[in-house]
Amino acid sequence: MNILERIRGGGDRAAVGEGPREPEPWVEISESVSRLCSFDAGRVSVKVIQDSRPIHDKMIDSFLNKFFPSGYPYSVNEGYLTYTKFRALQHFSSAMLHVLSTQSLLFAAGLRPTPAQATAVSWILKDGMQHAGKLICSGMGARMDSEPKSWRILADVLYDFGTALEVISPLCPQLFLEVAGFGNFAKGMAVVAARATRLPIYSSFAKEGNLSDLFAKGEAISTLFNVMGIGAGIGLASTVCSTTQGKLIAGPLLSVVHIYGVVQEMRATPVNTLNPQRTAMIVADFIKSGKVSSPAELRYREDLLFPNRLIEEAGSVKIGQPVRRVLSPQRIEQLKATFSKEKFLLSRKDNSAYMVLEQSATGEDALRGWLVAAFASEMERSGVGSGDTVLNVAYERMENVFPMFVAEVKSRGWYTDQFLDGNRSRIAYANPISGSAL
Repeated sequence: MNILERIRGGGDRAAVGEGPREPEPWVEISESVSRLCSFDAGRVSVKVIQDSRPIHDKMIDSFLNKFFPSGYPYSVNEGYLTYTKFRALQHFSSAMLHVLSTQSLLFAAGLRPTPAQATAVSWILKDGMQHAGKLICSGMGARMDSEPKSWRILADVLYDFGTALEVISPLCPQLFLEVAGFGNFAKGMAVVAARATRLPIYSSFAKEGNLSDLFAKGEAISTLFNVMGIGAGIGLASTVCSTTQGKLIAGPLLSVVHIYGVVQEMRATPVNTLNPQRTAMIVADFIKSGKVSSPAELRYREDLLFPNRLIEEAGSVKIGQPVRRVLSPQRIEQLKATFSKEKFLLSRKDNSAYMVLEQSATGEDALRGWLVAAFASEMERSGVGSGDTVLNVAYERMENVFPMFVAEVKSRGWYTDQFLDGNRSRIAYANPISGSAL
């Protein structure tokens, strides 16, 4: 149809007679891939018509699409690849250990199974004592929120401990029920700790509201390497680990690889929530250099084995001690007057600071208290003063720098709306006269 026919209205009459037409198909070309796009019943249909990429590029692209979040690496935070590599190693070695331990349990029970039969018995053995371990560990959820990385490591240590008991069970067949039950009790605790810490760990990598995508791809990686590990474990159980002696050699080696993998996996995770250790490290860095470290910069410096260690540069703060043990009623009233506008009480004693937060305190309140403690400790070490005088001066210094400090904390990616202190004590005032109640 030419322009003259359109002016005369011919095009309009044809359109009326034929009805609305679908847009013409088009071709999109991206990274040597040509795709034919068209509308089919109101939906877009895409068909690859030419793909000139080398075969290894196609395989890599297919792997990334199945096992990494959409938009990787731009859709995740720093460290995700390292985390994924060690997660794969962890699941591979764990699955191998599982096959060996299950076969050992069958030997201890008086059976002589083939390696493939070893995978079926777990559905029976893991139900009894394992449920008791799950119930006990479920009461520690608040502590897992505060220190998810440490609890994730502990979960794998417990799992390997339970596996070790299963591996040695053929050495004491008369105690089969006790050994197998205690091993599954430890595994039950491990399962709860591992699952409870999964969400905060995945959340630390989510960058574009893609938590579900991260979770799905992370589970895909776990499933893939679990299956590979089971296959390798069956191979071991059929050859060098067909005897208990062989398992006693291979088991510890696999356990070392397993724990190493999970430790490196957790070290690569940039958790951005505030807990006592990370808060103290942020404040210590600010006192020493005037800068605030990001979660990615702080992750490799976290103490995952002893997270409750005191940091002198941050005031050696002991958080959440029961008030009745560290403060007298008169001292409580003095501190309430000193920090009348705050949601914390802070007192220094024996080169340490004792801080208790109110029930509604947030991460910003904790940062305020930690800064006061750090400034007070700095002045005491330099011989400026001591006691309440130092606290008052430190509080004034905190007030002066806090707006700039907290703005930098937020800009560096820290989440300050909550403070995760585990099951530590907090205070709630019944009324202004009656004092505090725990």
